[in-house]
Amino acid sequence: MTLGLLDGHPLPCTALDARLAALRRGPRSTALPLPGSPEDRQLTRWVAQVLLTEALCEAVATERGLPVAAAGPARLDQQAAVELGSITAAAYEGSAAVRAVYAAVTADVEASADDLAHYRAVTARPPATRWHLARPDGGFEADPDTLPTALAEALRASPPGEWVTVGPWTAMLLATLAVPQNPDPAPALRDAARRAEFVRWLDHERARRLTLVEGLEHPGDPAQPDNHHRH
Repeated sequence: MTLGLLDGHPLPCTALDARLAALRRGPRSTALPLPGSPEDRQLTRWVAQVLLTEALCEAVATERGLPVAAAGPARLDQQAAVELGSITAAAYEGSAAVRAVYAAVTADVEASADDLAHYRAVTARPPATRWHLARPDGGFEADPDTLPTALAEALRASPPGEWVTVGPWTAMLLATLAVPQNPDPAPALRDAARRAEFVRWLDHERARRLTLVEGLEHPGDPAQPDNHHRH
């Protein structure tokens, strides 16, 4: 039996049988649908799509001469998995070839200047205030709101560089620091842009190079019921 065609060459179903058997033996076997049920057929189609994605990327990695490290599975965070779609996310996590192709295809992708500007505009926060303080036994930095209220009020009322004693506390305000509260969004936005580009590329390559056997064209996606199963 054939799982599908890659560039016109048949892909046997043995890998599908082995993957399903491994799932049935795995730690999450009790969460899987009953064999023969409609949900089980959906799972079978979903696993087939994962395997086809892996096979496609293995072929691309070979064609491009990409190094495919013999590494264990990777783990995506929830946002990354949603953006990729559960089929592509599963293939990415389980296949070093998929990760190698992802890295190659998205190597030059960057977040746009407009995206960066928009993100900064909607997430901008004023700097946080930190005090550089001295005590008789050494210096430290602190948020004024974390200090004893009486001590903080006395330090505000005194000029910098003057010792203040309030009850059991003695301290000197050396400097007031403004700490930026807006981390650089570029890395996170670049990661999102890379995932979007990989999804576009993969959709194109699937349509161009893969032919699915009847019954596997529209697998459904248990984690993505809103038509993200093609990703």
